[in-house]
Order: sequence, then structure tokens, then C-alpha cells
Amino acid sequence: MVLGTTSGAGKSWLTTALCRYYSNLGLKVAPFKAQNMSNNARVVEGIDGAWGEIGSAQYFQALAANARPEVRMNPLLLKPEADTHSQVVLMGQVSAELTAMPWRGRSEKVWPQIAAALDALRADNDVVVIEGAGSPAEINLHASDIVNMRVARHAQARCLLVTDIDRGGAFAHLYGTWALLPEDERALIHGFVLNKFRGDAALLAPAPQMLQQLTGVPTVATIPMQWQHGLPEEDGVFDDRSVAAGVVTKTIAVIAYPRISNLDEFQPLKNMQGVRLQWVRSPADVALLQLRDWIVVPGSKATAADLAWLRAQGLDSAIAAHAGRGGAVLGVCGGLQMLGEALIDPEGIDGNGPGLGLLPLVTVFEPAKTVRHTEARFGQLADGPWAALSGVPVAGYEIHHGQTAQHTAMAAKGDVARAAIPGLAWQNRAGNVLGLYLHGLFEDSAALQALFATSGNAPVRTLDAVFDGLADALQAHFAPGVLQSLIHS
Repeated sequence: MVLGTTSGAGKSWLTTALCRYYSNLGLKVAPFKAQNMSNNARVVEGIDGAWGEIGSAQYFQALAANARPEVRMNPLLLKPEADTHSQVVLMGQVSAELTAMPWRGRSEKVWPQIAAALDALRADNDVVVIEGAGSPAEINLHASDIVNMRVARHAQARCLLVTDIDRGGAFAHLYGTWALLPEDERALIHGFVLNKFRGDAALLAPAPQMLQQLTGVPTVATIPMQWQHGLPEEDGVFDDRSVAAGVVTKTIAVIAYPRISNLDEFQPLKNMQGVRLQWVRSPADVALLQLRDWIVVPGSKATAADLAWLRAQGLDSAIAAHAGRGGAVLGVCGGLQMLGEALIDPEGIDGNGPGLGLLPLVTVFEPAKTVRHTEARFGQLADGPWAALSGVPVAGYEIHHGQTAQHTAMAAKGDVARAAIPGLAWQNRAGNVLGLYLHGLFEDSAALQALFATSGNAPVRTLDAVFDGLADALQAHFAPGVLQSLIHS
């Protein structure tokens, strides 16, 4: 099990790497995280043939393990909808009852399903690599814990405790976390891991030895800073350090509103030669965009609220100006809904309001949530930046409340949206604005090749290559025998 001294210490990265490492040994491997809090989700196989949601980190860990992603790998998903409120997804399905319950009162209610999912995965696999959340030393939450040491005790897991040494104070973080655990839980810690180290590792001495004298726990790995490792940031942590590889030929500006969802689906763009991925929060961020550049209006967990935020920043005018000059604009899911004429909410699901008016569409929110894997093929698109997608088959997933359709009054006046994929994607008459419900367009190799193959960029690095690189890093930086000792008595 991988525990961390803080959020962002590298738990998801290390868990993913361990999944691929053990899979490469020929073992049957599955990831597990009891509870994830993230608006980055993927649609996977659920119970009794239904589709369900899990955190995207566990989805990628399953791919690294060469396993089929399923809801048991992340039985509880919390999707923040406001600063003090989250939608609760249990075993892949939204639970209105749990969503309405107080945080602490929820634990005993969900623990039986969490334990059952973990036990089933252990029975079905040679190795289950478990990821904790936050820090196990959050002693205010210890009594109601369902994701860290309660899981470790249940599975009698051999645990690694990872810390981010780049932040400073790594040895205090490790010692303090260990010291705050009860004796029986300290016994489960089998090694400390220093992550994101820059410099000469020999200069760390004698701190690891002193730490072992205090705790009895060895420091088993010092992992160098992994720039451009190719994985999405864990749990949706925002990455402001996106840099382009090579000469920049295109900037793709993604609007980063407060409750952006599934931002990790744009990760493949960060891996592309010549593409600069820019997160945008103000009109100044897009002031220098050229006609060749794109603006992406991404998914949102609170579409109406994020649209209001976007307007308050003045980004509505900036997006309209770019589209008006013929620049490419892409809306994904909630972004598609924002690009239309209006949001209508008769059930009080999300909120009413005027859209950005770049597509002659209307979205009506519904209580039922559409959650499904989708395969489709683009029709003939109009000339413009999206024309390369004409006829391209794509696969991805839908997660949305509400349905979108042509604005009837505008159609009567001749303003008709072009159906790029019926019921799923629409384009404006000029051809430069495209909106679609499908998440994962940039994770689809056919779509990427169609959009970027003519720009002279190198092929996108495959996920398998990324995962193998992570496993190689473990092999290089862990002390000999440690990784084997974690899975054998």
C-alpha cells in the first residue's frame, strides 16, 4: 500500500508505477483506492452490466496493471460540487442518500462495500496495489477513516510512506507521520520513499540513517524529480507548469474555471511536440492567441456557476472575439452546453442562464445522469480547423446531466447547427466552433493523428511507453529486493 505524508506527495504516481512493475513480472495485478475525491472520472464496467464512474487515477492504474478497469478499484468517489458539498458515487453509481449525509456519518455506511470490493480484488488477483489518500496522520479523521490505515489493517498491507522532498521538511514529514500513528499501524510501514529529489543523493546522508534509528524504518528509495513523466496530475491537482517540447507551433488554451472536470483528458496534448497547453483564468491569458491557436471550454461539475464565473472574468468576450476572427473553439460536455444559446433547468439540477451563443443549441438539465462508454464516428465536418475529424471513429465516455438540441426558433430563422455526430457533437456554420459530449477525444489515437499528423509533430507517446518508463524508474531507484519483499512473506 502506498501512503503519503501529504496530498501531492506522489502516491498516485508510485501506485501506477508499482502496478506496471508487478504486471511486467507476469503477475495479475489490480489497483485499489477506497475513496477518491476528484472531478476527474472515467466510465468503466460496473455491477450487473451497468456502467459506473471511478476516479481517473485508478483508471490509469488499471491500464498500467494490464487490467480491465472496474468500479471495485475505486468503490467510493466524491465529486466536489461546492466548497462544502460533494456528490457521492458508491460502486460507480450516484447515491442521493449518501450525498445528503454528513461526512462523518457516512463512513460506517460505506465501509462494508469498500471492504467487500477489496476482498474480492484480493481473491481475484496475485497483487493488489492500494493507494491511500491525503495523509494517514490526519488524526482528526482517524476515528472515521475508511481510506488509509483502516484499509491497511484490514488487508495487513505492507506499506510505503512517500514524501515530496522538493517541498522541504521531508524528514520531519516522515517522522511526524510515523510518530502520530498507533503502534500497530506503525508496524505496517515497511519503507520510506523520498520523491521528487533534485541534486546529489549522497548529500542526504546521514538523515536516512538517523531516521531509521528513530523509527526502525529504512528509506528504501530516493526517486528523482520526474519532469514530463506523461501521467495526468494525481486527483486533479492543477499543473501550472505545462511547457511545450520543441518549437511552439500551436497554443491550446483551456479555460480553467473553479469546478473544471476531467481536465486530465487534455494530458496527451502536453506530451505532443510543438503544442503548448495553457490553463486560462483571465482575458490576459488569451490576448496573444493567434488564429492557428485553439480555445477549449472544458467540462464542469457546475456548468451554470462556472459559466457565471467565466463571464465575471470577461472570458466570454475573449472567447467570442477569438471565434469571431475564425479561431478554433472546442467545447467538451459542460463546455458544449455553455457554447449554446441557453441553459434551462426546470428541475433545479444546475441552474438557468444564457449561453455564450456560439452554437444555436439549447440544453435542458434532467435529474437522470447520462453515464456510458460511447463509440461513434464523425460525419462530414465543415471546412476549418475541425475538418480533419471527418469520418474519424472515436471512443470515449459521457458523464452529464441534461440533453442538448437545436434551438427551434433559431432553426426557423435558418441558423441550424451542423450535426458532427448526431446527438453527440455539433458544429457552427462557419466550421470553427465544435462542441461535443464525448470525453476522451485527445486520448483517442485516431483523433490525435487526424488533428495533428499534418502539423509535423512527432507521434504522441503511448500510455504503454509511459507506464513502462515509470516501472523502469522504480527498478533504477529502489533498493535491491525491496519491491519483491513487499509482495512476498
